[in-house]
Amino acid sequence: MTQQGVRWTADQVLALAPDLASRTAGSKLGAAGPWSEAGSSGEGAVWGLCEGSGGKPYRTVVDIADASGPAYRCSCPSRKFPCKHALGLLLLWAGDEGAVPRAEAPEWARQWITGRRGPVIRNGAAGPSGSPSGPADPEAARRRAERRAERVTAGASELEQRLTDLLRGGLATAERSGYGLWEETAARMVDAQAQGLATRVRELGALPGTGPGWPVRLLEECALLHLLAQGWLRRDRLPEGLAATVRSRTGLPAPADGPPVRDRWLVLAQYDSADARLTTRRIWLYGTDSRRTALLLSYGAAGRAPELTLPVGLVLDAELSARPGTGQARAALGERFAAPAPTTGRPPGTTTTRAAARYGDALRDDPWLDAVPVTLDRVIPAPDGDSWQLADADEDTALPLTAAARSRPGLWRLVALSGGAPVTVFGECGHQGFTPLAAWPEGPGEVVPLC
Repeated sequence: MTQQGVRWTADQVLALAPDLASRTAGSKLGAAGPWSEAGSSGEGAVWGLCEGSGGKPYRTVVDIADASGPAYRCSCPSRKFPCKHALGLLLLWAGDEGAVPRAEAPEWARQWITGRRGPVIRNGAAGPSGSPSGPADPEAARRRAERRAERVTAGASELEQRLTDLLRGGLATAERSGYGLWEETAARMVDAQAQGLATRVRELGALPGTGPGWPVRLLEECALLHLLAQGWLRRDRLPEGLAATVRSRTGLPAPADGPPVRDRWLVLAQYDSADARLTTRRIWLYGTDSRRTALLLSYGAAGRAPELTLPVGLVLDAELSARPGTGQARAALGERFAAPAPTTGRPPGTTTTRAAARYGDALRDDPWLDAVPVTLDRVIPAPDGDSWQLADADEDTALPLTAAARSRPGLWRLVALSGGAPVTVFGECGHQGFTPLAAWPEGPGEVVPLC
């Protein structure tokens, strides 16, 4: 059950938005004007009718008490989750208690809430009849895994040949060949069921002609791709942890194999990245007792947001199980014991020097790692020529911000939060710099999402 006495902030609501357009449209609906018959229950439901372009208002209801994050239902035709009406309703609920009073849910809202709040299956997924699904045939699963491994091996061998041809002809030919050659190679990796290799090929193909120094960057990415292909081809000679990392980086799914760890997990950041095929949501969590940072990944078809939503600034009482791979932060979300609740907690921070060293240490276990999660304590955002950096308030060191971070509106929110004073910042630290994802003011204060 959600803590109705402590309402979410507007930032926590807007962190649910699947994209910037939804965030902007939802913000416009966060006032009482377009709403009627809005109400909330002590069991964590919020509902209301919102004026639309048609003759009938849209019926919107949100279940805030769901342990996996808020769930939504709206009669509008939008395919986005949450839609702008759900965002506007939550903003109204978060900002004005009088506009969304306690009330008895109308029949249309009560039917949806009752229908989706069935018994929780705690051990195994429920089948169509509500009972846990039976075990899969292990022999059939083994044969499928062997066939897939053979296809990945063929794809990795073909990739090695294409890299050899590229280097034999010289990197300058990559710019003349255009992106079509790389897309063809990536498609071959998809056919080989090596999605991880395909993704890296597409990233590599986007580098030629991208400004001064692109041949150096291309050579570095070719080397990492060669290392990954060789890792797969020789995986039987690798230590088990590194072999698991290679399988994960190649694109082979692996179930969580670590023991479940129950903790109060702080939701530090949530952001989406998308391509033409898939939307990937990354959610960073920090365990207050285990002192462990974990990453949840969830996916949605192209143009649709993933279902798992955990707004920044909440705490989740749940179990997490680690996924295989040396140095991997990925985890699977298991049993949840309560709905996410607001919190003012924050993870302990470190210095910029130690953050860079942490990334260097992590590369020993995973050479393909782009960044590690880090919380920086007492840093000040400061301009550095045409760029920006996070300067350590107590040391003569700094971390440059990545190009992606400099182009986001979150940078200016961070600058405004700091005002020249030290702040605590959580983000990803890697070879391209630091990407801030959330920040806290010095002293007590709520988290400010930056993504």
